Amino acid sequence: MTNLLHLPADDVTRARALAAEAGAPVVAIARAHSTSSVERAVLRLAGICGADVDGTPWVNRLVDEVAAQVGLESGVALPVWNALEQSEDLVTLAQRAAAGRVDFALPTGPAREVAMANATRAVSLGLERIDSQRRHRELLVASLATPKRPWIYLIVATGNINEDIPQAQAAAREGADVIAVIRSTGQSLLDYVPEGATTEGYAGTYATQENFKLMRAALDETSAELGRYIRLTNYASGLCMPEMATLAGLERLDMMLNDSMYGILFRDINPIRTFVDQRFSRQIHARAGIIINTGEDNYLTTADPIEAAHTVTVSQLLNEFFAHEAGLADWQIGLGHAFEINPDTPNSFQLELAHALLARELFPDAPLKWMPPTKHMTGDIFRGYLLDGFFNLAGMLTGQDILLVGMMTEAVVTPWLSDRDLALQNVQYVRNAAAGLRDDFHPSRTGLIAVRGRHVLAEAIGLLDRIADTGLLNAIADGTFGLMHRPANKGKGLAGVITKDPYYFNPASLLLEGPVSA
Repeated sequence: MTNLLHLPADDVTRARALAAEAGAPVVAIARAHSTSSVERAVLRLAGICGADVDGTPWVNRLVDEVAAQVGLESGVALPVWNALEQSEDLVTLAQRAAAGRVDFALPTGPAREVAMANATRAVSLGLERIDSQRRHRELLVASLATPKRPWIYLIVATGNINEDIPQAQAAAREGADVIAVIRSTGQSLLDYVPEGATTEGYAGTYATQENFKLMRAALDETSAELGRYIRLTNYASGLCMPEMATLAGLERLDMMLNDSMYGILFRDINPIRTFVDQRFSRQIHARAGIIINTGEDNYLTTADPIEAAHTVTVSQLLNEFFAHEAGLADWQIGLGHAFEINPDTPNSFQLELAHALLARELFPDAPLKWMPPTKHMTGDIFRGYLLDGFFNLAGMLTGQDILLVGMMTEAVVTPWLSDRDLALQNVQYVRNAAAGLRDDFHPSRTGLIAVRGRHVLAEAIGLLDRIADTGLLNAIADGTFGLMHRPANKGKGLAGVITKDPYYFNPASLLLEGPVSA
């Protein structure tokens, strides 16, 4: 599928150049700052785990104590490894610190060199485990059958990990290629990661390291049973984005929802906090071989899918720039978009094809994640089933890589197993029946699909030009994306943003990318 929309090559080049121009100042800000969650992720790479009797993770207790005594402007690693006693581990140090029995200090001279070396050694062990998990995934994928594209992506989330596991295994047996365990409502606003296996959650299951481990082990069993590797997805977003990415790498998740602006727009998380956190999290994802899924589909639930189509393209281009800058390869950048145009709109299917094909042609090597209709699902399950069929057909025609399975009971009830079974039958029928249809799909250069695709790209270039001139943070504050106004000096998590001082030291960042100036 090569330039079916007849996109001008100069326009595509200009769009990417403008995205880089708009994104570069934000990268500079991210490089100059850290966050409390980035610092906690450093300690998680070094192996800290567990929680106190009240459920507060020891990593939070330790970082909070360091912040209170010496601040985090130089990073958490130096004061922590300077304070570690011979043969002491991080949990014991956190326990002593929580009891008020540790005086943290920023080491200088030879003591600083020793702390740097010990911190680097400890964090290296965590990255070695992530490297080992990546190699293990590659061996499994090589030894099992490769699912054909598009991959069928199915959500499982009961709130109870023990119930999620058999449902996920059943979904895989019925044809799902990717299992997404969505988080309990509101977890993105928790400034800590819960510990252990969890059995209570609302509209989702808590994302914890133990839950990651349990689900990965269960899907490995099912992968061996079925002879194909079943991928596992969760969320690296919210106030603990870097920690979630780290835990995902340690437990061999395969995909993580990780969008550069979703938390800003839809969870009112401070923009600086989000951009700093997403850069570190994407460096971890790059190292772990994890595919990210971005969240542009959400814009179309709050803004008009036709009028705002170009904002999706702009966000995709920005997400691509930020992902490349953090070290992600094209095959890891699962850019998002959605089938959300009002079905009563004349020619709505052609417009959906234009938008989907534009994404495909702009990002030919990205594993695009195509989201089913939600905004205009009315509760009529027969109409909903038909819309999902059209969504699946559009995905096949335009070469999408990851199809999230649409549910005819969307906006009615949490899907039953039988609902998921019918939805899987829908997508499997279309995938098989239309397997070769993409090769015969050649829109007319002067037809609605091609003209619309070029028009959206032109609008995207115009918007990127303005953003490059006025600044991305200002554009976010002005409500450019999803009609959400999010100023850079407001939002949740702002207190956890840290300006690096000249002595800042983060062994994880150094190991992931080499020395970076503050």
